[in-house]
Amino acid sequence: MANFAKSNVPRFSVDVYQNEYLPEGGREVNAIVTVTATGGGTIGSAVAAPHLYAPGEGPSAAVVLMVDCSGSMDYPPTKMRNARDATAAAIDALRDGVHFAVVGGTHAAKEVYPGAGRLAVADAATREQARRALRTLSAGGGTAIGTWLKLADRLLASVDVAIRHGILLTDGRNEHESSEDLKAALQACAGRFTCDARGVGTDWEVKEVTAIASGLLGSADIVADPAGLADDFTRMMETAMGKEVADVALRLWTPLGATVKFVKQVAPAVEELTGRRTGAGPRSGDYPLGSWGDESRDYHVCVEVPAAGVGQEMLAARLSLVIPQPAGASAGSGADGVHKLGAQGLVRAVWTDDMAASTSINPQVAHYTGQAELAHVIQQGLDLRKAGDFDGATSKLGRAVQLASVSGNADTAKLLAKVVDVVDATTGTVRLKARVEEADEMTLETRSTKTVRVKK
Repeated sequence: MANFAKSNVPRFSVDVYQNEYLPEGGREVNAIVTVTATGGGTIGSAVAAPHLYAPGEGPSAAVVLMVDCSGSMDYPPTKMRNARDATAAAIDALRDGVHFAVVGGTHAAKEVYPGAGRLAVADAATREQARRALRTLSAGGGTAIGTWLKLADRLLASVDVAIRHGILLTDGRNEHESSEDLKAALQACAGRFTCDARGVGTDWEVKEVTAIASGLLGSADIVADPAGLADDFTRMMETAMGKEVADVALRLWTPLGATVKFVKQVAPAVEELTGRRTGAGPRSGDYPLGSWGDESRDYHVCVEVPAAGVGQEMLAARLSLVIPQPAGASAGSGADGVHKLGAQGLVRAVWTDDMAASTSINPQVAHYTGQAELAHVIQQGLDLRKAGDFDGATSKLGRAVQLASVSGNADTAKLLAKVVDVVDATTGTVRLKARVEEADEMTLETRSTKTVRVKK
């Protein structure tokens, strides 16, 4: 992903929030790292607009839309029609010059448009051709999502572009391939393209769809009513069109004797990155951050350092952004011709006998620790509810209500209120609802990792 067309490539900055003070012998250092990209082609931190670019400008990009065409998409028949309309709406949101293709997914993957193992280039003519091709989509067959992803990967790899992205829609469980096959496909595609995944209706498996989005650094969501697909697909495509730089990574260097305990994204959603580390030289590792436009995200870094005495201090970690170089760019300071090191930040450790200083928790660290716990207890509570452990579910979901209330996560609080009756949000006192709509439970589970930013 090295070829950038003319565009306003965003400028990155890094801010580190932490309490660097540790008690004598203390070893755990926590920091919230805010990464911000500004000056790209998006509006604020939300939606990109294709019209912001002149024809032929903007980052070079390729998108493959994967549409579930399994037999269940015919029940009700409007579901398939809504999927066709949504895909057409997404194609309309493509920027001129973007490469694209449509894949129909069943127990196999089929090229719907343009075919012959290639991608089309978006303009008025190809958009119209794609819309006509969508009319041929019909429901029939099984579901093997790994085959869809592998075909998308082959198509996206056929062009030299800066941004490679997939959009995947499914309405059912991945019943026609093993979980190991899907996992292998995700591992093969990781780092090659990003992918947003959507489940339509209520017959799909939340953990499958969220695993796809997580593995490919995209978003996951539910569209319970198929009539909402067109709006959702349009928003997804507009956001994809706003991405300016792919394959950004966070490089973390730690001194001798220090160990990285975890690295996780905590805003706009909780995403575990620890196990995705790749080596980057002595005591350094890179953590993938995906594609960026004009936006800001927060990350929680936890490092264990050697114990030390009062008055000592050390650099616990050095953070650097690794940013792909545009094709033909001259290698500047810290560049290897393919990547360059961007904004940096430092994480410090200072040992003190001042109890007030060493026991104080940084507000950003406290907030996102609570948000990560919120996501975790929601998942635990829903799993316990499904298993019939209603006391355990009540306890976990009550804690979730309490955390949502304290942090001001109003959206999650509203979703929780559809699953439990809230007696007292402050204490987390709740009762499980006797009847819960399946769509409400799935929405809570799918969106449980979404967080609110800390109030600064």
